Amino acid sequence: MDIQKIINEEHQGKDPVCAYVYDLQQLKSHAESLKSSLPDFCELYYAVKANPDPHVLSALTPIVDGFDTASEEEMNKAGGERPLLFGAPAKKDREIASAVEKGIRYINVESLHDLYQINEAAGKSGKVMPVLLRVNLRKDVPESHHMMSGTPTQFGIDEYQMPDILKAAAGLDHVDVKGFHFHAMSNNLDAEKHVAFTGLCIQKAKDWAGAFHLDLETVDVGGGIGINYWDPGTPFDWTTFVEGLQQLEKEAGDMTVILELGRYVTAGCGYYVTEVLDVKENHEQAFALVRGGSHHLRLPAAWKMSHPFQVIPVDRWEKNWPRPGVVNQDVTITGELCTPNDVLVRGEKVDKLRAGDLVVFEYAGAYAWTISHHDFLSHPKPQMIYLNE
Repeated sequence: MDIQKIINEEHQGKDPVCAYVYDLQQLKSHAESLKSSLPDFCELYYAVKANPDPHVLSALTPIVDGFDTASEEEMNKAGGERPLLFGAPAKKDREIASAVEKGIRYINVESLHDLYQINEAAGKSGKVMPVLLRVNLRKDVPESHHMMSGTPTQFGIDEYQMPDILKAAAGLDHVDVKGFHFHAMSNNLDAEKHVAFTGLCIQKAKDWAGAFHLDLETVDVGGGIGINYWDPGTPFDWTTFVEGLQQLEKEAGDMTVILELGRYVTAGCGYYVTEVLDVKENHEQAFALVRGGSHHLRLPAAWKMSHPFQVIPVDRWEKNWPRPGVVNQDVTITGELCTPNDVLVRGEKVDKLRAGDLVVFEYAGAYAWTISHHDFLSHPKPQMIYLNE
């Protein structure tokens, strides 16, 4: 992708460059490859939380089996062309009622209270709502970046409480337990451990289904497949993962296994492009200050990491004073906010970086723009550029 050419053609106004660039053809090709490689007993759902941009959702709608949503507005954005799942740790009555009225495929149950709320909402509509019980396992994949189960969190039902929840559900008229949801991790990079986790989920679901005479339909193993921001040349091994899934087909039997992938689907299609405004040294350290920052791309500041980037040299320099820059030096790339936490890159070596050059942050198609605090200091928002619509 020729970022310089794209910016030259698309950049609006005289302000320094600051834009998100989404390659929608790359997104579609990647999603189609993931979908076609999965075994027949697996379904690919897109986790809208990763990037709810309407252009992204429109590109994915013909490809994925459905959408995983976490709010009423995400349900509305995903639309009705594909089945929907709805899961969130703190549901509002209005959201549950909306999910029931939309006739979505499943609602995740996070607690006994949650179960009663869903039963009440479905009863008011004269419906029976299919649900998945979200489990917080006592053992998990410890190598993942963020743990959502296997440890005390606000997510899901303690594995040890599952018998009580199943007994309560059996006495309710307007919920129908169709399976279990095990989303448990974020940004796991170990394919073999992800296969093992999937196998564990299938076995746990079968055990509970047998003990409580459930018509087990679905095991949702969530998402959590990661992007290697630290070493992009060593990505998650999707081939190994798929081969491992194929070995689980007999164990799954008639069950459908749902994968809720978000980051792994969209991260690679997005680029955050910023212009360097100044380069200076402070306490013997080099800093490059860019137009934009963590209010547009919060992830590197949140995870205290250096986001993968490349420098696009721009030869033009129209000022009548010396051009600041560094050569063959470690540099910290920061944004325009009045906080020392506005850091995108932490002490990484560059061959050359000057004011007026462009910095392109890769893997910015997920958990980037929409998780960021856009209005802090009221700077202008970045331009949005969509390629290959």
